[in-house]
Amino acid sequence: MACLIAAPCSGSGKTLLSLSLSALLRRGEASVQVFKVGPDYLDPQLLGRVSGRPCRNLDRLLCGEEWLKRAFHWWGHQADHCLVEGVMGLFDGRGPSAEGSSAEVASLLGLPVVMVVEASRQAGSLAALVRGFRDHQPELDLAGVVLNGVSTERHRALLSEALASIAMPLLGALPRHPDLSLPSRHLGLLPPDELQDFQSRSGEWATLAERHLDLERLLPLLAPPPPLSISSGSARDPIRWCLERSAGAPSDLEKASCGELPVAIASDAAFHFRYPEATELLTALGVTPVPWQPLADQPLPRGCRGVILPGGYPELHAAELAASQRSQGELRRAAASGLPIYAECGGLLLLGQQLEDPQGEPHAMAGLLPFSARRGALQLGYRQATPLGDGLVTRLGEPLGGHEFHRWDLIDAVVDGGERLWQLEGWGWAPRLEGWTTPTLHASWLHLHWAGCSAICRRLSDAAARATPLPQAPAAGDSVGAAPGWSVGA
Repeated sequence: MACLIAAPCSGSGKTLLSLSLSALLRRGEASVQVFKVGPDYLDPQLLGRVSGRPCRNLDRLLCGEEWLKRAFHWWGHQADHCLVEGVMGLFDGRGPSAEGSSAEVASLLGLPVVMVVEASRQAGSLAALVRGFRDHQPELDLAGVVLNGVSTERHRALLSEALASIAMPLLGALPRHPDLSLPSRHLGLLPPDELQDFQSRSGEWATLAERHLDLERLLPLLAPPPPLSISSGSARDPIRWCLERSAGAPSDLEKASCGELPVAIASDAAFHFRYPEATELLTALGVTPVPWQPLADQPLPRGCRGVILPGGYPELHAAELAASQRSQGELRRAAASGLPIYAECGGLLLLGQQLEDPQGEPHAMAGLLPFSARRGALQLGYRQATPLGDGLVTRLGEPLGGHEFHRWDLIDAVVDGGERLWQLEGWGWAPRLEGWTTPTLHASWLHLHWAGCSAICRRLSDAAARATPLPQAPAAGDSVGAAPGWSVGA
């Protein structure tokens, strides 16, 4: 049943192999469900575009073991084929442990592992490397190896003999070629919308799999999982199951009497880091997610009841965002009207006073929070968040697990303990206060997967139901209001 594609380290070719197999299956008109281990937004966008289905993240640390199993079996069994792309190295997890690693996911789901090894500078040492990974956790089923970066047929023969010496099957050998490289930048691979030749690349990936992989042995490893046996009374659909866990007041019935609940979700080249379950959970609660493009200087949708600002690359579009005066004015108008605003990572940057682009040029943002931002050191890792009080979606005494990943720092930030959201702790990082919250605002660096904290989407949808719909935007040329400082929703 399915397999997990892993590697000794990042940059070995996991995504290339996953894309190649998915493209080949789609070319043959077969359906394929792809999963990605860990807190990743960019690889899943590529995998989802090639497979034609939303790529689902499998992250035990963010969502829990029960969600992981339900999600894998529910979505995996609905396709003809299924594969899971791992994260980083096979045993890389939280801190120095294997918690949340590809190996842990493979063990929890009972998946065989196909290891991709970048072998461009190896020969006989390959055997020692693969044997070390195989023997480190013998209970894992290491089904075989796919080599990446093989330069010549002679090189392939050398590597094949090295694997044969440890009785490890060779499942394919991808050639070394610059055209096969996947372009990237400071947070990962480029998203598919920024690859102008994406369709032609998909064809090349399919051909790569057809010519260089042992499909007779690989394709049986991509069989879909069976449906998960669920106890009576528990929802099979993981979205419904999530909402069952956070059920409290009859929110669905309350919303049904409110009519439509449009909530704007920033969705453009600057803001596109979100998990598919976020909109699915909101929709199941009666909310109507409406894409909103700040880069296009769009007004918020008519009757808007709330705004979600996901992560992305606002720093790369700072000048365009600064020029989008109507969109910035709409954010200020939404805040002044008491609409709930939920912002993560890149979305947080839009709410500040200024944002420096990669060249160090400052650009004015919406001015709702008391900070400016500039490029700084990488902040990366899982975090435990302890709320300092009740806020828009958080509650005192309800710790949450999230993930932090950014290279921009907040400077000149006004620190007021009464407004700070929570204390963050993580392996190798000193505890610190972070984020801002009010009854109508949640703004933080921390990425949350709502499947692991479904009370958040329920509270956000409840806040949208209570909010007064945003009045019609002022006519063109009318004032949209000055930045009201950082007293958002206070």
